[in-house]
Amino acid sequence: MATQITIRGRQYTLRSDEDDEDLNAVAAYVDGKMDEVSHGSFDEYTVALLAALNIASEYHRFRRTVGGRIEDLDREAAAIGAILEAALPEEGEEG
Repeated sequence: MATQITIRGRQYTLRSDEDDEDLNAVAAYVDGKMDEVSHGSFDEYTVALLAALNIASEYHRFRRTVGGRIEDLDREAAAIGAILEAALPEEGEEG
């Protein structure tokens, strides 16, 4: 499906399977990031590059944080599994 988005006052047509609302939210986010770095006399290419670097940095921090939390959850799940296994009677035993 085709969706119209606007970034830096320019309209673009995207073809995607993603929801229009999601694409517009992403476009608004990118537009906001570009506005954040656009002070000064940067050309549009430099503004786009700086915004991309900021977004990539946020994404990297997010992945590192989520990865650490997933590892913590895996350890907790393994510990709970071990506790449950120890608490359950072995096969063939009656409780």
